[in-house]
Amino acid sequence: MLAATAELGYRTMRSADARILWKFAYNFGYKGVRSVQRFKKRLKQGITFPPFIYISITNSCNLRCQGCWVDVDKPQHMISFEDMNTLINNAKKHGNSFFGILGGEPFMHPDLIRILKAHPDCYFQIFTNGHPITDTVAAQLREAGNATPLISVEGTESISDTRRGRSGVLNRTLEGIRACVRHGLITGVASSVCQTNIDDLVREEWIDTLIGMGVHYCWFHTYRVVGPVPNEQLALRPEQVLGVRRFVMDMRNRKPIGLIDAYWDDKGEALCPAATGISHHISPFGDVEPCPIIQFATEKIQDNDGDIYKTMTESPLLQDFRKTAAKATQGCIVLERPDLLQQIVTRHGAADTTLRKTAATELDGLQSRPSQYNPGNEIPEENWVYRFAKKHWFFGFGAYT
Repeated sequence: MLAATAELGYRTMRSADARILWKFAYNFGYKGVRSVQRFKKRLKQGITFPPFIYISITNSCNLRCQGCWVDVDKPQHMISFEDMNTLINNAKKHGNSFFGILGGEPFMHPDLIRILKAHPDCYFQIFTNGHPITDTVAAQLREAGNATPLISVEGTESISDTRRGRSGVLNRTLEGIRACVRHGLITGVASSVCQTNIDDLVREEWIDTLIGMGVHYCWFHTYRVVGPVPNEQLALRPEQVLGVRRFVMDMRNRKPIGLIDAYWDDKGEALCPAATGISHHISPFGDVEPCPIIQFATEKIQDNDGDIYKTMTESPLLQDFRKTAAKATQGCIVLERPDLLQQIVTRHGAADTTLRKTAATELDGLQSRPSQYNPGNEIPEENWVYRFAKKHWFFGFGAYT
């Protein structure tokens, strides 16, 4: 356990650019912890403002993934550089320093690198398919120094093509990963685990492959049956979700690679980041949403003259969502209790934030299914580093008490 953690630190020090390591340690590590501490202090005052904000900066994407809920086939919409500046600057006033950048494909936003460079005191995690990351782009990321690419891999060559709706997907993704590693970036790989890729990706040999490529961390999250074309056949069974959890625990103890999960606390009890209030989401149209897969909102980032703190802390929709979701389940309310989510949307007259304008019909058609909440089958954190971090900086925050 200790040997794997020490080896991860050693190989990261050897492979990542020194300036990038400093930005990661200070902007994400130290300032991120400080941001969560401020979040916890606000909670005691009855105020909820997330320390981590996830922002989908554009709806455009070069791929057409199964089960995607983003309107990637519709005309491009983007959050402007000016609105991003206002949003980030306002959040920074309240201690925030970490932002997740999503899409669509974030690199299709023409000002992405400009946004990174405009906020050298922040840290950004970019969720990408890796295709746009050439040596030139990787060099720009290295110059900015304050972002980690999290590159999605969805299985073997044939599975990737099927899952992503294009041909030659995996090879182009691997080229993006290699470019990031060559330029000394802290590089991550994410996978949406489903029925077609679980046997290929949730295994030790794949972890060894990632380590051999120079990848520093990976994130296994489970496929969500949502969107205009939900694929129920891809959803994992409860025992498979537990199997993924056990695999992550095992690899954390034995392999020199970081493994992220955002749906369990230090005791192995399920949680929803949006229900705890530790994160919320901004759509490509500036809509303030509970999380990326809930495409309903009553506020926009331009409200209150761009004061995102005021908008989020005073949002009746977000408050109701957190309270209702936490009372109903420690898992995902979208999967387990879509009926309750529908009631929340109706109570607040929340607007459909999609371009296709079918989110209400999609929600009405969802059937209750299991999520990560599986009481009686908790798997506590074994690695002391992860256990300590989760206990103090990523847990339930009293949401479920």
